[in-house]
Amino acid sequence: METRRDVFQAIADPTRRAILLLLAAQAMTPNAMAEEFHTSRQAVSKHIRILTECEMVKQEQRGREIYYHVNAAKMKEIDKWIAQFKSILETQFNQLDKVLQTLKKQKK
Repeated sequence: METRRDVFQAIADPTRRAILLLLAAQAMTPNAMAEEFHTSRQAVSKHIRILTECEMVKQEQRGREIYYHVNAAKMKEIDKWIAQFKSILETQFNQLDKVLQTLKKQKK
């Protein structure tokens, strides 16, 4: 049975976030990623499996090698979710700014 993981579980791990940053720059093989992290291919493969289950990365066969790259569509989903909070926070900051301006005027 395949385990479906939440995308936020995937990005909660600092190593997986670092892998995503690497793959954002260029597609890489698991061996190339393992060299970047000075770790075993097996350790990197575990992280890649989780990122693949969450559809954060896609694989592409090139000859005998498998290259992984970031799934931009999934990243946009995360950005869209975070944008909701950005909007709320901006509204709160704008309200706070107005309060501070009012207080500053009252001190004069």
